[in-house]
Amino acid sequence: MTSRRRRLVAAIALVGAVALGATGCGSASPPSPPTGVDGLVIPTPGPDPADFVPTVDNPWFPLVPGTRWRYDADVATPAPTLTAVVEPGPEVAGVQTTTLHRTAADGVETRDHFAQDRDGNVWWFGRAGKWQAGEDGAQAGLAMPADPRYGDGFRRGAAPGLDAYAAVVEVDAEVTVPLESYRPVVVLEVTEGAVTSRESYARGIGLVQTDEAGLVAHDEPR
Repeated sequence: MTSRRRRLVAAIALVGAVALGATGCGSASPPSPPTGVDGLVIPTPGPDPADFVPTVDNPWFPLVPGTRWRYDADVATPAPTLTAVVEPGPEVAGVQTTTLHRTAADGVETRDHFAQDRDGNVWWFGRAGKWQAGEDGAQAGLAMPADPRYGDGFRRGAAPGLDAYAAVVEVDAEVTVPLESYRPVVVLEVTEGAVTSRESYARGIGLVQTDEAGLVAHDEPR
């Protein structure tokens, strides 16, 4: 991954770029609203619970409780490579979270806690048994922007021993997995420590492909 993609984005919105208009230039255009990760402080040192909503419905990262995904590296294998299900999560740093519970083929389980702010950005608040925002200096990082923009990079979390970054490398990709083909797809290049991988997210579905496996089943609650 290039240093450009790995940069920690703590961008300041484009306000101030129109300072020239403040001197009375009547023909100046109004400032553009922030896009991508502009204006976000990542990771966030002190999340305000009032800034968050109870549901995670970002179209690229929807977490409706009861939703289940199954991924296989080889559809001929009798056991899934990975399954994931959404569950109600704990309160973390004063914010009510939603938990994504993953189970690998070897039985290893992980529970990651997420919350969405009022602008639609999804934040990673911790992993059960590993780290949690607000404890031991850990801070919530960004899991998925409300408006993914090509070239944006951001830190996924800040905690002792955690070195996780992501960069948006595609925003209108087409991906074919065992279940079906999807477009548009947002592709993130994710680096954790020395390991770099790609994650593909389809609109309205969520994660459909990783380096290791593709989606074979997707069940939503009725």
